[in-house]
Amino acid sequence: MVSEPNSPYFREILDGIPVYRPGRTIVSPEGRSYKLSSNESPDAPLPSVRSAIAEAALEVNRYPDNAATELTSVLAARFGVPEEHLALGAGSVGVTQQLLEAVGEPGAEVVYAWRSFEAYPLLAQLAGVTAVQVPLREETHDLEAMLGAITDQTRLVLVCNPNNPTGTAVGGTELIEFLDRVPEHVLVVLDEAYREYVDDPDVVDGLNLYRRRDNIAVLRTFSKAYGLAGLRVGFLVGPPHIAAAIRKTMIPFAVNRLAQAAAVASLNAEDELRDRVAQTVAERDRVYNALRADGWTVPTTRANFVWLRLGKATTDFAEACAATGVAIRPFPGEGARVSIGDPEANDAFLAAAKAFPQRC
Repeated sequence: MVSEPNSPYFREILDGIPVYRPGRTIVSPEGRSYKLSSNESPDAPLPSVRSAIAEAALEVNRYPDNAATELTSVLAARFGVPEEHLALGAGSVGVTQQLLEAVGEPGAEVVYAWRSFEAYPLLAQLAGVTAVQVPLREETHDLEAMLGAITDQTRLVLVCNPNNPTGTAVGGTELIEFLDRVPEHVLVVLDEAYREYVDDPDVVDGLNLYRRRDNIAVLRTFSKAYGLAGLRVGFLVGPPHIAAAIRKTMIPFAVNRLAQAAAVASLNAEDELRDRVAQTVAERDRVYNALRADGWTVPTTRANFVWLRLGKATTDFAEACAATGVAIRPFPGEGARVSIGDPEANDAFLAAAKAFPQRC
């Protein structure tokens, strides 16, 4: 990295790493603002969760429990797994960073589909591993091509299922056949950040797969369906030797006191949260069907967002939405991801999409 005279030197790789840009908030000239750019829950925390956060706030002068003992115990009971099969971090992206730190060494490779979660290449570069990107096929993972990309240097394969930003999901039979053919020395991580929104029985739950293999782990998060994006807590479920390695790479106290309390309270309020998820899924299907009826090509989504492959028109579409106060997530030259919000926000987006002259 080129440094200014008399200034500290940094790693050269930083010159080529773009800054992660979160979804933006937009306000129209008329004062309307609908944030559909970050795949957040449109609902505020439940009353019981707010109470837990307020109580935990009284002790923020103390460090949190580094082992997240209570949360780990509750998670183990909720998902029917041994506590030693769990590792936590600051959101699933934080756990992904821990994974890459655990496997990263000179020459190591990580394989993932592209386009997929945009943090993957950033984290891979920072961990010093070689990223091997395998193009999507019909907006979803090309598992056969991903198998072909695995070499003796491959240490990790990431499968984002449902995939962000396309929303597509790999079926159970295809995924199981893929896992059966991955070499034993390769760790496969199923990134299931959007698992709670899956309503297709053919999309297998990764937690039913990891129990049968020693090289499979599953990522989950409290940021989406549980509505705790602002607190940053995620977790990995995997065989004990994998979970132990990931715990070693966690930054001390990464999951703060408020996050732990809120996550426990959210798990205790899952019946209420399921109702919210069902409402989001119903809105997702309504938006999907409305777009299709209006002439848009939209891949089937199992997440809390829809994907429009607009190509060169992506930036123009994002600007047209922004003019009406709707913030979406554009990937210039490729397409736009639109989160599912409340009915009013979704209607505002559908109106902007209907008015846009070009369909994809």
